[in-house]
Amino acid sequence: MGKIVVSGKQEGYRGVSLEELKKMDIREFAKLLKSRERRSVVRNYDVILEFIKRSEKKIAKNKIPKTHTREMVIVPAFVGWTIGVHNGKDFIQVQVTDAMIGRRLGEYSLTRKIIKHGSAGVGATKGSASLSVK
Repeated sequence: MGKIVVSGKQEGYRGVSLEELKKMDIREFAKLLKSRERRSVVRNYDVILEFIKRSEKKIAKNKIPKTHTREMVIVPAFVGWTIGVHNGKDFIQVQVTDAMIGRRLGEYSLTRKIIKHGSAGVGATKGSASLSVK
């Protein structure tokens, strides 16, 4: 009898395991990204390092790191963190998983709400204009 192989989701990013990704420098990791994200990571290298440094201090104090920079690319160091991402009004808590690596933080903090309208009030339509308000 042969082995039963369960095909599941592969951990990591582009064939590289999560442990190896976490050991990499951010610039080495950028080589695995698509061109637009790679350019963003290389240009904002200092900003990402500063965010990681500040966030580690906050996580040690059991606080959630918050950011307004929605365009920041998710790097392997963020995996397992809960980050507050600003959506224009509030900070939405985003739990970072390994499937999010290489994407932007803003993709997970929606800026628009789904609006469900109620029924029309009394007097709003011609048929309801003659109804009593009581």
